[in-house]
Amino acid sequence: MADNIIVRIQSPDGMRKISATKRETAAAFLKKVAKEYGFNSNGFSIYLNRNKTDEILSQSKALSLKHGDMLYLYPSSSPGMSSEVMDVATPHSSFAMPSTSSSSSSSSSMSRSHSSPQIPEDEIDQILAKQDGKIYRNKDPQLCRHGAMGKCVHCVPLEPFDEDYLNHLDPPVKHMSFHAYIRKLTGGADKGKFVALENISCKIKLGCDGHPPWPEGICTKCQPSAITLNRQKYRHVDNIMFENHTTADRFLDFWRKTGSQRMGYLYGRYTEHKDIPLGIRAEVAAIYEPPQIGTQNSLELMEDPKAAAVEEIAAKLGLCKVGWIFTDLLSEDTRKGTVRYTRNKDSYFLSAEECITSGDFQNKHSNACRLSPDGHFGSKFFTVVATGGPDNQVHFEGYQVSNQCMALVRDECLLPCRDAPELGYAKESSTEQYVPDVFYKDKDKFGNDITYLARPLPVEYLIIDITTTFPKDPQYTFSSSLRFPIENREALGETQDFHSLATYLGQCTASSFLDIVSDFHILLFLVTNEVMPLRDSIGLLLEAVKTSNEELAQTWKKSEQWATIEQLCSTVGGQQAGSLDYAMGGPSAPASSSSMWSCQHCTFMNQPGTELCEMCSLPRS
Repeated sequence: MADNIIVRIQSPDGMRKISATKRETAAAFLKKVAKEYGFNSNGFSIYLNRNKTDEILSQSKALSLKHGDMLYLYPSSSPGMSSEVMDVATPHSSFAMPSTSSSSSSSSSMSRSHSSPQIPEDEIDQILAKQDGKIYRNKDPQLCRHGAMGKCVHCVPLEPFDEDYLNHLDPPVKHMSFHAYIRKLTGGADKGKFVALENISCKIKLGCDGHPPWPEGICTKCQPSAITLNRQKYRHVDNIMFENHTTADRFLDFWRKTGSQRMGYLYGRYTEHKDIPLGIRAEVAAIYEPPQIGTQNSLELMEDPKAAAVEEIAAKLGLCKVGWIFTDLLSEDTRKGTVRYTRNKDSYFLSAEECITSGDFQNKHSNACRLSPDGHFGSKFFTVVATGGPDNQVHFEGYQVSNQCMALVRDECLLPCRDAPELGYAKESSTEQYVPDVFYKDKDKFGNDITYLARPLPVEYLIIDITTTFPKDPQYTFSSSLRFPIENREALGETQDFHSLATYLGQCTASSFLDIVSDFHILLFLVTNEVMPLRDSIGLLLEAVKTSNEELAQTWKKSEQWATIEQLCSTVGGQQAGSLDYAMGGPSAPASSSSMWSCQHCTFMNQPGTELCEMCSLPRS
């Protein structure tokens, strides 16, 4: 019995142990393995090394194995499956272990299990996944004692998640970037093969047949785990930058003129943030204001019939919805233009209700991630608050809520407290819904860590702050210097119709055609107006604005659609006809009683010779 040994076999199905003897032939050993795994003689190969070297063949005479040796079994390749990858992760893992010859610390080199969905990631994620990400340092003349080609602990490249480096930046970086977090998980000797970016679920798992459904029964297999809230160490967006002050000022004009709060969706793009390793910057190019009802203390969103058109226009302009912004302002002195600091800096940054709203928006705009079994993980969508600062001036503060908060909001487990805006409340289980216990940790007066039940819950555990900035040199995706009325501002008496379009065009006498139409709000009007919508014929103009191509803009200007727009504008009143002719580069027919006319109330185009609108029956003037 002294010759008996146990050999471990690692395969995609896990590890198994095979009994053998030191004098056993390779053919006999392979038969034992085939019987154990249920393979035929040609259905697998066994190697001494993970990188598929030193294969054990049936012709071999002796095994030359020792007790406890590890062998690696690879099933024969089948169509559609790569023979270069073997999944050695646990059943719940979403990673596959590459061969040693091709392994890399970069997450882009990791192979996913063939059962996981292939998700197209954002362009910025694909760019960062290909980068090295390391922080390279020059040779220190005082500490480094080696040659020019050598490296030591004082000059060796640092990892992008190095906390000491991030803390010593100016200003310090409290949260590493999401891609740096990925590098941290997938680094080390195991290359992250036991790591899975799994989304938190607060719901009972379906399909458990061992007991009656909730509330009659529950077991450990279907019961969601309790959640202990932690301050998230990474963030999906590292910086928010408005391209220029004009975009923000126009948004604030509504509050300045009415005193009512306002919200808008931020459209822009994601770019690389050079100041933070593997960081992402969100650049805001435009603000779209959906239908809403605002008061001094509240906001209510209405159904938006233009939502699909806005998304389509933004996509053709190379933009996407990156976040949302709302005001929380109270005027202190109208003569000085100062505002009151409405948010108590010692109490809360976002209220619980705002955190829940942010979590809902982030769930609707989840972040595509190929390293997650669900195909998505977290969100790049962010929240910007325009509020008063300590200097009584308007400040823009950026935030996200954590992935834990997103899960609590998605599964309807979090409520706001009515009398304390800085506190949330984890729901209790009921007959209709099972809610897992939610905890958070804090220090008592003696400095000890104490675990509390999240009833109530300080929302600071859910919030991640993001630096919000304006560039020193303004940037302009939309180059028009004039102001076309912003949508859904009827409360200010500002409307988007052909009267306002004729007025706007009449002011653009010295501008090129590309500058005239390079405005997000005028493009939206051209697409969504009810008289002459251009949704199917404006693609060339959007491409011209996107690429700043005057030649393309001039080509579209010669189209029949724009000629019709000119004619509609020329019929709204003789007062604007002359300046409009000059702006459009040629004479047009003078407005007269024999021309079609646009109703001032509903914008319906009426036949000449009529004095009452055929649509709303209101008088012409």
